[in-house]
Amino acid sequence: MAVFIDTHCHLDAPEFGAEMPLIRARAAARGVALCVIPAVGVFNFEAVRALAEAQGDAYALGIHPLCTGDAREADLETLDAELAARRDDPRLVAVGEIGLDYFVEGLDSDKQQHFFHTQLQLARKHGLPVLIHVRRSVDKVLKHLRQTAGGRPWQGIAHAFNGSEQQAKACIELGLKLGFGGAVTFERALQLRRLAATLPLDAMVMETDAPDIQPHWIYRTQAQRAAGEPQGRNEPGELPRIAEVVAQLRGIGVDELADGTTRNALAAMPRLESLLAVSEGRPPPA
Repeated sequence: MAVFIDTHCHLDAPEFGAEMPLIRARAAARGVALCVIPAVGVFNFEAVRALAEAQGDAYALGIHPLCTGDAREADLETLDAELAARRDDPRLVAVGEIGLDYFVEGLDSDKQQHFFHTQLQLARKHGLPVLIHVRRSVDKVLKHLRQTAGGRPWQGIAHAFNGSEQQAKACIELGLKLGFGGAVTFERALQLRRLAATLPLDAMVMETDAPDIQPHWIYRTQAQRAAGEPQGRNEPGELPRIAEVVAQLRGIGVDELADGTTRNALAAMPRLESLLAVSEGRPPPA
């Protein structure tokens, strides 16, 4: 069976509730060996850490751009302290979810950028990769990555990437992998599907962003919802089917895609390697 890593999955989301262990077990049965569970604010730092420990998964700590409106300067100090306290935790694999969002209206751009820039600096300080939210913000994200690079390439992922080919290449040149998930399953997503088909395989990782970014077979339109059909709930077990779509776009087998994107996830977040070995019953690398 092909082995996948869901590099971005909010398993702590209330949409999963008491069903979460069953949902995670279903994903494992379909070949999803590991999930990376990113925090979105200081209020769920402990929840994602405890969940990763309980489920044998990985986690990231950070302050999401959509949460910066309520965040305080002290939250950045808390993040710094938590990263220091957990520096030897093998399940802490990145700083995230951090980034910029210019799709949602009403967010303070300056505050978003301050929190993003500072969290990039903290990632450098603690020697961790980054999981970056880049919604209608790729150019500004690139600017902050360059300003804080310190002459070294980044490790990490541009999550749910949906920019241009030029922007994709710029992210790759800085060291990032690009995350592909349910959005690529929609035939109308022409630019995204072109990227999925033509980018170098070693630049790509797979993700679900569950319970969000539903693939087309789960998504319900506004009209369907108005007619009484419930919106489908994405889950990590959908990752292999999403991967089938990407493999078809590239004209390769699913096993080849799984091997490549899993290898890329380990390169983006090196601490995953020992966790994957344990999940597969192998001794971790020395």
